[in-house]
Amino acid sequence: MVKISAILICFILVASCAIAQIPTKGTVFVGYSYGRVNFSSPAGPADTGATVFANPSNLNGWNGSLEGKIFPFMGIVADLSGYYGSPGFTSECGLIISCVPRTGRATVRVYNVLFGPRVSVSIGKITPFAHALVGVGHVSETASTPVSFSNSATSFAEAFGGGIDYKLIRGIGWRAQADFLQSHFFSNSQNNFRFSTGLVFRF
Repeated sequence: MVKISAILICFILVASCAIAQIPTKGTVFVGYSYGRVNFSSPAGPADTGATVFANPSNLNGWNGSLEGKIFPFMGIVADLSGYYGSPGFTSECGLIISCVPRTGRATVRVYNVLFGPRVSVSIGKITPFAHALVGVGHVSETASTPVSFSNSATSFAEAFGGGIDYKLIRGIGWRAQADFLQSHFFSNSQNNFRFSTGLVFRF
């Protein structure tokens, strides 16, 4: 919880500094986000091996971003997202022959705080854009049955992708965005996908 609070404080401070340094033109986005994740982690003391999420997991959450324009076609973005779910896991036995693998479900929370440049161009009511973002990610996972464990990790993260904004009325549009999101939790690299959609406000 302390790590999550520190990440949020850093996000607010950096975003505030960015606003103070750039022209007062840009976008604010808030919406739903879907994450497709796949990662493994070490188990807690109650287990005999490693807890592995055998299959990619579907997580649901939210995504918000603040963009400040430094040129008409380029801006600096602060992006914050959170994902939640209960993916299935398999507990490996390692070298213990008598151990029987166990399966269950864990409660997982994933947060990302990312920053970077975004390029965009307006074509009528449509504004396509692309960005490259870097920052930090944090994951926490807990389970009580059949294996009891609680793990968390913070790592470097990056996202590459883009999307399209469609103008609904003056100052308000709808965004569809897709990203390739990479993280490095538990000494492994995770290549994940996220899709976000919601309202975008231009100021």
